[in-house]
Amino acid sequence: MAQAVRALFFDVFGTLVDWRTSIARETRAILAPLGYFLDWFAFADAWRSEYQPAMEEVRSGRFPFCRLDVLHRRNLERILERFNVGGLSESILAELNLGWHRLDGWPDSAPGLARLKRKFIIAPVSNGNISLMVDLARRNGFPWDAILGSEIAGDFKPKPRVYLAACEALDLAPSACMMVAAHSNDLSAAATCGLKTGHVARPHEYGPGRGEKSPKLEVNAAAGNLEDLAAKLGA
Repeated sequence: MAQAVRALFFDVFGTLVDWRTSIARETRAILAPLGYFLDWFAFADAWRSEYQPAMEEVRSGRFPFCRLDVLHRRNLERILERFNVGGLSESILAELNLGWHRLDGWPDSAPGLARLKRKFIIAPVSNGNISLMVDLARRNGFPWDAILGSEIAGDFKPKPRVYLAACEALDLAPSACMMVAAHSNDLSAAATCGLKTGHVARPHEYGPGRGEKSPKLEVNAAAGNLEDLAAKLGA
């Protein structure tokens, strides 16, 4: 199977980066000096909870396609009131939103990607916009060959167009591509489009014990982390 695969596509939020710890850190660093003392993890969770509903507005056609940065900002403004945070300047709001560009990778992400790059073309296929993916790559040393995903497809996963546009960008058949993610719903959608699938366990994505430690569907490869995946794929 590994010999037939030429490109690996990666989900990013949760699969490669620890968004929860990072957003809790970023919001605390910005808001605590202003006198706010919140449950920073609860704030991160609340912000992330708006992610899928916001994208569904786009997927359903109720809202025109836009970059994830735009949706993150709309979602931020929706949740601030819940935490009794108000009167923030535009510069503070913008800096909070850029927290998503400063997420830290899981410890195995960069070394695992470096190993996989020796054997495969590697690229993110994320709902994050290109500038966001560039910033995360530069921060964490992710050695991408290309940056693919929602912005080149004009839609958000799990819509088929996102996976298929990535394959088309590299002139590859879906069967020559593998989607790698810590989320079974992402892999299920990719498999429906004809891609092979690789699951990476992230059992603590949403907090201790609150993440997928194993796939919920049959996959072509299942690994404990990215270096384990590299070993299983012969990289």
